[in-house]
Amino acid sequence: MLASVVLAGALAAAASVVPAEAASAPKYKEYVALGDSYTASTGFTDIFDTTTVPLGCAQAKSDYPHQVAKLLKVPTFRDASCGGALTRHFTEPQSAPLGGSNPPQFNRITKKTDLITIGIGGNDVGLVGLATECLQSALKSCKAAHVKNGKDDISDKIKATQPKIEAAIKNARKRASKNVRIVLVNYLEAMPDNEKGCFPLVPVTPTDSAWFTQRYKQMNAMLAKAAKAAGADLADTYKPTIGHSACALPTTRYVESVGVLSLNPLVNLAAPLHPNQAGANAQAQLVYARIVAK
Repeated sequence: MLASVVLAGALAAAASVVPAEAASAPKYKEYVALGDSYTASTGFTDIFDTTTVPLGCAQAKSDYPHQVAKLLKVPTFRDASCGGALTRHFTEPQSAPLGGSNPPQFNRITKKTDLITIGIGGNDVGLVGLATECLQSALKSCKAAHVKNGKDDISDKIKATQPKIEAAIKNARKRASKNVRIVLVNYLEAMPDNEKGCFPLVPVTPTDSAWFTQRYKQMNAMLAKAAKAAGADLADTYKPTIGHSACALPTTRYVESVGVLSLNPLVNLAAPLHPNQAGANAQAQLVYARIVAK
């Protein structure tokens, strides 16, 4: 019920309006956000923030961590998220377009950090690249390229990513305050949860779309297991955003589309299959609700 209430606020794009729950929100002194493009991005309609990352990270000033920080009124906030990040970029620098380099994301954590959000794993699994492959396959099958003799290599990558997520959570905790709260954020709906997609509007065959969605849901299930195993909270942005995938209308989708459906840059302008501003607003409200719900 709470998720539907805050999501209604996101639908109204009320990112700057503090919900009623803010009055009783927990007090945090230092918030650090870690993650990939699903954390950093709101598309190309907002100014990029280069306070703690290079321009090439494409980190928007209205991404969900920035919004959550404002809602919580934290005195110190650092957003380390960067497009294209892998779990290894928490401890290694990441090259960014335009010649920049994002320092290891963990470098922003201090012993005063008492709140950390983490949104990572999609690039370790290769989901965005897989989506692009399925789009380029058109009437061919990208599923057939990855499922052979009953063995699914994407499913194997998802399983192999879980220990990386667990290690990231544990290592982040070691670097932070002893009372740190860590919230792992999963991925909002990208392709529709209907096992068929919306071919030909988004040119992925129904079979491939169903398989892609199955792997996407497997990835989110893996993140839930990793959060539980490593003692972190999980902010679920998938179930509450069902119906707002890339197949939805421009005025209601949270993840930007491709092909015919993407031909409305005046409504949304974002990288294909990445959160647009409405998506970032929804993420912010859902992550904030998870934090205040304790």
